[in-house]
Amino acid sequence: AGERDADEYKKEMTQQRRKSFAFRNTEGKRLRDLEGQMKADENHAEHENFELKWAGERDADEYKKEMTQQRRKSFAFRNTEGKRLRDLEGQMKADENHAEHENFELKWAGERDAD
Repeated sequence: AGERDADEYKKEMTQQRRKSFAFRNTEGKRLRDLEGQMKADENHAEHENFELKWAGERDADEYKKEMTQQRRKSFAFRNTEGKRLRDLEGQMKADENHAEHENFELKWAGERDAD
């Protein structure tokens, strides 16, 4: 009877050990899966952060290009407008000089006629 009790006890301990191994195996797999999912989520978030960073850098580069283009257009406009104003001032000065010359011509002609 004692020997049967000992064998029964050994069988029970073996069964409990199997259950313990099965539980630890299942729990270990669940934890590895959970860690894997957390790592995948972390990698995905990191990738999204890089995507956002790159998009921001592209936007900044595009903005810089746009500002450079606007500056070029502004310089070209101011250059054209400046030339137009200089030409206009030159024409007005030439007209003024011509009118002044005609006034002198008329004055001198009048003085010659008076003599």
